[in-house]
Amino acid sequence: MKAIIEEAEVDPHAWLKDIESRSQVKRTLCGNGQMVWHIWGEGAPIVFLHGGHGDWSHWCRNVEQIAAEGFKVIVADLPGLGASDDPGPPYTAEGIAEIVYYGITSLLPENSEIDLVGFSFGSVIGAVVAEKLDIRLKSFNVVGAAGFGPRERIANSMVKIHKAMSEEERIAAAQNNMRWLMLAHPENVGELATFMQLLNTDRARTLSRPISMTTRLLDALPNILAPVNAVWGELDRTVEGTLESRIDMLKTERPDATVEVFHDIGHWAQFEGASLFNKWLLDKVN
Repeated sequence: MKAIIEEAEVDPHAWLKDIESRSQVKRTLCGNGQMVWHIWGEGAPIVFLHGGHGDWSHWCRNVEQIAAEGFKVIVADLPGLGASDDPGPPYTAEGIAEIVYYGITSLLPENSEIDLVGFSFGSVIGAVVAEKLDIRLKSFNVVGAAGFGPRERIANSMVKIHKAMSEEERIAAAQNNMRWLMLAHPENVGELATFMQLLNTDRARTLSRPISMTTRLLDALPNILAPVNAVWGELDRTVEGTLESRIDMLKTERPDATVEVFHDIGHWAQFEGASLFNKWLLDKVN
């Protein structure tokens, strides 16, 4: 599926800044600093938590589309990622989720019902937040979810981006990593995807992988009082050869959960399959 946006390819920075300019920026406490949130639209609140080495832009093809349907779209830069400050110890799902939960409850009235959406690492943090939200949670929705325990590294694949690299080497590494981990189709690794990968990698301080490799999402599922909905891309490399077993684990903990698999889509399903994802999510929150 083509995920290239022609105007974004010309100037990715300007394209993202244009979307960001239509948001409200809010800040809440985060360690000794601040956690950054972007908000689009008005209506029932939907909170979005991005993946590891990410920021709000993981949802760049979703935020305005969902807001246009009458929702208040509230998107985190998770602690130690994007523009948010470091969380401080403990560097655990619980420690980070406590900061996120505080932020959500600071931004919204006490009686608000909340739909929560998590991508990859954000689904693990989201699971702990979902427990804390208790009866205020309307639905918990995950895409490319982690938190099912350890998995093997994708062999001979990812290239670590470091300061000693030339700009050409950094770009090549970012494109390699996007092809291996995030997007199923190489033609979708364009200027926009590469720009976001480099920007977010440079600002990533929270080590997401150790948290993603825990069973914290699975452990939380029985305690979540709202409906649980999950979607994966059929070609998601993070679940290559294990997708069926993950679905089985999810269903064991939550037999009532709904699960969908997007055909011909990779890990970053809300970007590579944006129209499918937006339709799926609107169906769940409506």
